[in-house]
Amino acid sequence: MSKQGILVRGSWRSVELDPSLFANEDLGDLVCFEELTDYTLVDSNRAVEVPETLEESREKKKGAKKRNASRPDVSGEDVAAAEPLASAEEEESEGMTEMADKPPKKKKRKGRKKKQALNEKTEMMTGEGDTGEEKKQDAHVEPPPPKKAKKKEENQQNFEGPTTPSSQGTRAADAAEYTTRKRPKNWTSAALSGSCAQGADVSAWKDLFVPTPVLQALSKLGFSSPTPIQALTLPSAVRDRMDILGAAETGSGKTLSFGIPMIHTILECRAATEKWKEGKTSDSDSGPQEDSVYSPPVGGQDEITADGPQREDIQANADPSETEQNTEAQSDEGGTSDTSEADQEGHDEEGTSDNDEEQPLLGLVLTPTRELAVQVKHHIDAVAQFTGIRTAIVVGGMAPQKQKRILNRRPEIIIATPGRLWELIKERHPHLQNLRLLRCLVIDEADRMVERGHFAELESLLEMLNTSYFNPQRQTFVFSATLTMIHSLPTRLQQKKGRKLEQRSKLDILMEKVGIKEKPKIVDLTRKEATVESLTETRIHCEKEDKDFYLYYFLVQYPGRTMVFANSIDCIKRLNSLLVILDCTPLPLHANMHQKQRLKNLERFAERDNCVLLTTDVAARGLDIPDVQHVIHYQVPRTSETYVHRSGRTARAAKEGLSLLLIGPDDLMNFKKIYKTLGKDEDLQMFPVQTKCMISIKERVNLARKIEKIEYHNSKEKQHDSWFKQAAEAMDIDLDDSLLKGAGKDENDDRLQQKMVKGMKKHLKHLISQPIFKNVMKTKYPTQMGKLHLPELPLANTETAITSVSSQKSRNKRPKNSTAAAKTC
Repeated sequence: MSKQGILVRGSWRSVELDPSLFANEDLGDLVCFEELTDYTLVDSNRAVEVPETLEESREKKKGAKKRNASRPDVSGEDVAAAEPLASAEEEESEGMTEMADKPPKKKKRKGRKKKQALNEKTEMMTGEGDTGEEKKQDAHVEPPPPKKAKKKEENQQNFEGPTTPSSQGTRAADAAEYTTRKRPKNWTSAALSGSCAQGADVSAWKDLFVPTPVLQALSKLGFSSPTPIQALTLPSAVRDRMDILGAAETGSGKTLSFGIPMIHTILECRAATEKWKEGKTSDSDSGPQEDSVYSPPVGGQDEITADGPQREDIQANADPSETEQNTEAQSDEGGTSDTSEADQEGHDEEGTSDNDEEQPLLGLVLTPTRELAVQVKHHIDAVAQFTGIRTAIVVGGMAPQKQKRILNRRPEIIIATPGRLWELIKERHPHLQNLRLLRCLVIDEADRMVERGHFAELESLLEMLNTSYFNPQRQTFVFSATLTMIHSLPTRLQQKKGRKLEQRSKLDILMEKVGIKEKPKIVDLTRKEATVESLTETRIHCEKEDKDFYLYYFLVQYPGRTMVFANSIDCIKRLNSLLVILDCTPLPLHANMHQKQRLKNLERFAERDNCVLLTTDVAARGLDIPDVQHVIHYQVPRTSETYVHRSGRTARAAKEGLSLLLIGPDDLMNFKKIYKTLGKDEDLQMFPVQTKCMISIKERVNLARKIEKIEYHNSKEKQHDSWFKQAAEAMDIDLDDSLLKGAGKDENDDRLQQKMVKGMKKHLKHLISQPIFKNVMKTKYPTQMGKLHLPELPLANTETAITSVSSQKSRNKRPKNSTAAAKTC
């Protein structure tokens, strides 16, 4: 194209053609049409001359570089301005070969030479080159900017390339698309967008003693007014510095109820530290100054680190090359999630203050699950985006080396799970040694955290914080949706021990374990039923084998964002295999999965409008996934708290949601316990099911069960045999064929089984392609026989699951009212 006088700038695009054009015989050899919209017409002689001078330009470039090395006064820009120009493709190939030979320090200068040469080449080709006088004026080169600015400028040049008026609009759109694509994904972005538009009025927050930077962030996020739990807890926490025990329904904004007071406390500590430093430098002999979190307490340093080595000893014993080794190993580490890794690396780019070596840990948030810790970090980062407060996440399932490296930057707030945090404390990490200076301690979902038999590391951590690392100025926050739920004891225990057991409430035991002050602020906004008013609770009584039928029926009839909970991991794995065969595209989530895959499945579930998340109780507490429409309890939970938290994944922030219980004979006992504890006045409504379509539903599910059973046994045999073969090969011994499960099988039998499974899948695919529900026909078509006969199918989903339940409820009430009216007459 260059020899024809056309300089290609964009890319060729195919043009859609009408298929009727190919009816003409003259177009039989036509393959496709392509168009080019971004190009420039140049003189063909100039276009030919440029490749001819390529060899001369290379020789002159080498001579110019040698002269530049002998004369340090000549800058790289002057050399590049005097060099002949080559085409873009030849220049890039030459640059790649030279970069392999040159040391890495000269990459930046060479990249700038390449871009400047490319810009001057395009100006020469388009006839917009500078005159001789202008070139003389441009000979004066400005001093180079600082290293950071130079790096940003080069990155921008490498992305944008040579700018021309004809391609500014397309490149601006590409830049916007590039920035949006590089942002880290997480399922909390939709929840953080707020219910109002950005730049909302936050005057309702000003009476709650919220700091100004936090008000700015709330305005940007669109949170115009606080929730009831926030309005009741913030004044006591920020102004009075009281310990808080908060109980509110799910989706009520409990994260900001402890996040904002924590940010306020850290900002106050910063101000006191700056004042203390100014007073120390200005007048060191004027007398005692105010205490600061950076200054050691009165007892001295030995008193602070009574149970561990002093900070100076830890830093002295540390390997000086540890940072370099961590930096080199950063690219080789695996097991980190995309969301948390992007967020943590984002803090690396921020500037660090001069007092990082003295920065103590001021805020600690403990959560029961890793996913909840990631979500809390996102929420705190969003509210503290204008404060400069740094946060870090310390959870299991991620590379400990990277978490140690992040802790070396001394963040003010750590969000952690008890297991990994206690492991790093035992390893005596420097940032976790002086926990006496901790100002805010948060225990989210506290009723689950302090249960007997769970989180043994939390008991050791709380004992350490309340004894050797006790701080009277520390503020404690305890939050949960089921914090004040009361369980009645069995009658046999009541008759045996009397009423003495009921004197100590659940809150008293929790306060004793956590170490809360004598008079905390208790805020209880939970209802008697413990669930949200906008939640529609329903149930289906069925046999254990029929649960798969009703689950598949619900997913087909009412598509949307649905969470399916089960009590065991094996049940989740079986349901995942079954629904994959039925082409429902489920996303599993359980504790045996890798942490990176768990977070990826959460992100995919939040992105898709029609999706199914199969999960255990790992995702039951705290997760704020936007617009979850249905929650299905495939297995009835064992406790009422778990039922409340499971159902709380839907109907959040005053939105409607549906909870469906699939109750089998084995689940009746747990259902009655939950029903009694929650104090339900009325029976849960039965979920309406169209029995006409259950025949086709059962046919599909039974066929999928057979396929899943065969594939499960085959995979088990392969895993068993491969393990024995690898073990025998590792020990260099002969393996007896009797130990292998698949040794007795014949190859013909395997072929017949594979052929049978293939036929079953083909038949199932045909069944899935057939409609189960019919659409309502709004138009009547006349036929010779009169009425058009169609196969009798139930109606398709013309309404949502909530509206179908409410309509059935209204239909059930009508006969009662009519009979009552008849009796009065």
